[in-house]
Amino acid sequence: MRILIVEDEAAISTYLKESLEAEYFAVDVAMDGERGSYLAQINEYDLVILDNQLPKKDGITICRELRAEGKSMPILVVSVKNETVKKVDLLDAGADDYLTKPFALSELLARVRALLRRKPSLENDVLCVGDLTLDPKRLMVKRSNREITLTKKEFMLLEYLMRNEGIVLSRGMILEHVWDMSVDIFSNTIESHILSIRKKIDDAGAGKEKLIKTISGRGYKIEA
Repeated sequence: MRILIVEDEAAISTYLKESLEAEYFAVDVAMDGERGSYLAQINEYDLVILDNQLPKKDGITICRELRAEGKSMPILVVSVKNETVKKVDLLDAGADDYLTKPFALSELLARVRALLRRKPSLENDVLCVGDLTLDPKRLMVKRSNREITLTKKEFMLLEYLMRNEGIVLSRGMILEHVWDMSVDIFSNTIESHILSIRKKIDDAGAGKEKLIKTISGRGYKIEA
């Protein structure tokens, strides 16, 4: 899952980025509204966390621009309590939820999870493909009841594959949803992570069925 934070206060944006990355999200940050609107329009984010008071372009304007461009990702707006823009105005502009500063990190994470659950692909808490299961809440992967230890990025990649079971995912789609902007798009990072995940889940499989398939010239998919 990939999230965009649009926040001009460096301390807050850094804190949110580190906290969300600890929850296994890929995170990009924009420090002004103009940059935030641009990134949200050219990338496929699963969610946007948007400060309303921003330099160059405010949150309510960004909401309107993204919805006008047909972008449907959930938008969580954060704003100070004495701000003149009303909550109803932000919701009418296209925001999905509103959180007042200062806020507890636990509440923000709960709202993020609630907004992401609205997506059809996120309805089930535990994902299953054949005898392989992945529990996003407990950060646990098992195959044939054997627990598998994955790195953070391996877990994120496997989760993305399993949420799109049977669908061929291109290299670009995987980069968009699992990595942030710092990734070198010309590296073999996807290939090396796929190779590592395959070895781990195949070694744990009772029947040694290969679940992750390479579709030549197109990408990867997972299916039993």
